[in-house]
Amino acid sequence: MSRLDLTRVPDTDPTFIYRQRDGLYGVDLLTAAIARLDFFSWLAANPSDLGGICAGCGFKERPTDVMLTLFTAMGLVELQDGKFHVSAPAAEHLVSGSPFNLAPYYASLKERPIAKDYENVLRTGKTANWSSLKDEKAWAQAMETEPFASQFTAAMDCRGFYLGPAMARAVDAKPFSKLLDLGGGSGIYACALTANHPHLRATVIDKPPVDKLARKLVAERGYEDRVDVVAGDMFKAENLPTDCDLHLYSNVLHDWDFPEVRKLLANSFAALKSGGMLIVHDAHINEDKTGPLTVAQYSSLLMHSTEGKCYSLGEMRQLLAEAGFKDMQYQPTAADRSIVTARKT
Repeated sequence: MSRLDLTRVPDTDPTFIYRQRDGLYGVDLLTAAIARLDFFSWLAANPSDLGGICAGCGFKERPTDVMLTLFTAMGLVELQDGKFHVSAPAAEHLVSGSPFNLAPYYASLKERPIAKDYENVLRTGKTANWSSLKDEKAWAQAMETEPFASQFTAAMDCRGFYLGPAMARAVDAKPFSKLLDLGGGSGIYACALTANHPHLRATVIDKPPVDKLARKLVAERGYEDRVDVVAGDMFKAENLPTDCDLHLYSNVLHDWDFPEVRKLLANSFAALKSGGMLIVHDAHINEDKTGPLTVAQYSSLLMHSTEGKCYSLGEMRQLLAEAGFKDMQYQPTAADRSIVTARKT
C-alpha cells in the first residue's frame, strides 16, 4: 500500500472553517449567563474574584474559570485589582435596569439545549452529554463504547490531516528517536511526526476500542512500519514503555481537570528517558487569560462536554514545573493551535 503524504500543505487556509465549529458553544454560554442566570447584573453589584463568584452564585470553579476567560476575551468582563468587574459595554447592555439592556433579546434563546446544559454544568461541575445527546453517556465513558468511539475518532482524525503536519513541522525532533503518543486516538499525529521526521519511530497508546481503530487507520495510511499501536491506559504508569525519548499529548490534556493532568504529566516524567522532551499540542489560552477569543470559545465547548478546558500558558508552566519538567517553550502552529514543549533534564 502506498504511504499517505502527511507532509503536504493545503492550497487554502481552513482556519475560518475550524473556528466555526470550535466556537459554536460560546454563544450558548453567553446566552445562559444572560438569560438563565442574569450573571452580569449580579457581577455589576458584586465585583469579586473567582472564589467570590463561585461562592456568591453557587458555581463550581472549573466552568466558572472558563466562563470568565470567555467574557474577558469578549470584552464583557475586566479584571481589576484581583476582582472581576463588568465592562462598560456589559454595564450598559447586559445589566438589568439599563434602558439599553439586551437580556430580553437573548431570552428567546434560553431554552436551547446547550444553553440549558450550561446552567447545570456551572452549578454542579459535571459534564453534559456530548452534543446534549440525552441517551448518550458522558464523553469519557462513551469513548469506551465502539459506536461512539468510532464516530469521535473519525471526527478527530480528519482534523489531524491539517493540524498534524503543522504540528510536526514546528517540532525539532532531530535529537530524538522514539515517540510515545499518549491517548493518541487514530494515530494521525504519530504518523505526521514520522512522515516529517523519517528517523522517528512511534508507539501509540490508547484504550480499547480506540486501539483497534488506530491500528486499522495506521495501516491504511501505510505507516505500520513506523508506527505501532498498543492497548493501554495512559493514566496507569505501569502501562507506559520506558524506551521513548519523546512524548506527545495531542489534544488530550484539554479533556481533563487539574488532578488528571497532574497525573498524566507525572506519568510521562517518570517514563520519559532522561534528556527527553514532552510535546503538548493543543489550543492554549494566553498568559493573562484575556484570550484569544477563538480559543476561549473552544474552551467553552470542552468545558461543556469533557472534564477539562483549554489551559493557559501560565497554568501549563506551573503544571510542567510541578511534574519536574524544565525549559518550557511555546510555538503557534495552525488554526489557533500551538505546541508547548518541555525537557526532562
